[in-house]
Amino acid sequence: MTRAIGVGIIGLGFMGRAHLRAYEKAAAAGFPNELVAVCDRLPARRAGEALPGGNLACDAQGRRLFHPERVAAYARAEDLLADPRVELVSVCTPTATHVDLALAALAAGKHVLVEKPLALSAAETARLAAGARAARTLCLPAMCLRFWPAWSWLRERVRDGALGAVQSAVFQRLGSRPGWASFYGDPRQSGGALFDLHIHDADFVRWCFGPPRALAATGDLDHVTVLYRYARGPAHVVAEGGWDHAPGFPFRMRYVAVFEHGTAEYEFGRDPELLLARDGARAPVELPALDGYDGEVRHLLGRIAAGRSDLAATVDEAVGLLEMLEEERRLLAQA
Repeated sequence: MTRAIGVGIIGLGFMGRAHLRAYEKAAAAGFPNELVAVCDRLPARRAGEALPGGNLACDAQGRRLFHPERVAAYARAEDLLADPRVELVSVCTPTATHVDLALAALAAGKHVLVEKPLALSAAETARLAAGARAARTLCLPAMCLRFWPAWSWLRERVRDGALGAVQSAVFQRLGSRPGWASFYGDPRQSGGALFDLHIHDADFVRWCFGPPRALAATGDLDHVTVLYRYARGPAHVVAEGGWDHAPGFPFRMRYVAVFEHGTAEYEFGRDPELLLARDGARAPVELPALDGYDGEVRHLLGRIAAGRSDLAATVDEAVGLLEMLEEERRLLAQA
């Protein structure tokens, strides 16, 4: 890769900042790209200020997000999409805007990285899937767990059978309700923790084991536990996600996967984060010092540079995921 790909980011809240830092780190790691434009409704963000908010560290302390004199700043998305220097757009805005902005970016001939959830319904997601299939550019749904090293490692062990068959897989993602954007407090806009938090593990379950034969769900939109049943596969697959904890509760994501010949345990923020128990011993698993945002950005930049269209996550897959989440929501309403 020798030519820097021009990047534009729509929305500079927590997720927009996470994308910005991932592009920065990718450029330093040999994936040439340059932030050429941003779009946000707040003038302070358009000037490069990092406003508070987020459950993961993504901002360098004491410095601006970018140099305003080098980056075009727009208040309207359509102006950013009209900028010929922008080749790749990150859509990091509230959920209800994702599909229309992504479709507009594709229509403008841009590649797109669009945040999750793509929408709160399978039908709306299918609208973007149709546009992505027809486009000559790429559209990657930002299902970041697929690119997080500890989860990539787990999927490889599921696929290669190095530890034998999976017998149990339990995923947990917990925190307090996000307070850095008002729409999180309205489940009609955010979908609650089911669509915004639990969606990560739901997607990973499907990615590893395929669509379940049946599922059972308990809880509510803000705290859900789902049991996935497979005719051929692990007998015990569970995902819990909730953001109903009191403010100050630390964000937690973890998994425990039991194989025939070992148990893998991941705990975000622990040192080491991933441990593997087998043959009477428990040892750390070395992982790249990257997160899922780094991985998804580098994956898309690499595909664009190589002229390849095979993506590790597709909008068509997201349609199936949303259909499953709609079923989970229906079961919760009946509980």
